[in-house]
Amino acid sequence: MDKPVFRSVLTKPVNTHQLRSGTTKSQGTDTFSHHLQTAMQIEGKLTISKHASERMQQRGIEIPDSRWKQIESKIQDAKKMGVNDSLVLLDNAALIVSAKNHTVITAMDRHEASTQIFTNINGTIVLD
Repeated sequence: MDKPVFRSVLTKPVNTHQLRSGTTKSQGTDTFSHHLQTAMQIEGKLTISKHASERMQQRGIEIPDSRWKQIESKIQDAKKMGVNDSLVLLDNAALIVSAKNHTVITAMDRHEASTQIFTNINGTIVLD
């Protein structure tokens, strides 16, 4: 069998002096990361996805602000318990909510929900 031939590959040397001597950026309050974290920490405020908004409109589902505040509070509690995606059952509606992203993914009326199989959820919140 023939012997393998190894050839060296010429590359430019890495200038480690510049990498080490550069001053590190301080994580001040003007960084994008800081602004992103601040925006994500709006306490409990749920976002309704376009899909969920369309479904609510199609099905005539109306949820008063006081009820939204109650849902937001329970989603916060569920998130603290490790729930990522939950089914929220109301007297007139069923919502699939991502606790991780604070987003209502879809909505249906309660009667329709009684004939459905819900998958990929790891928590249920019942608010009758």
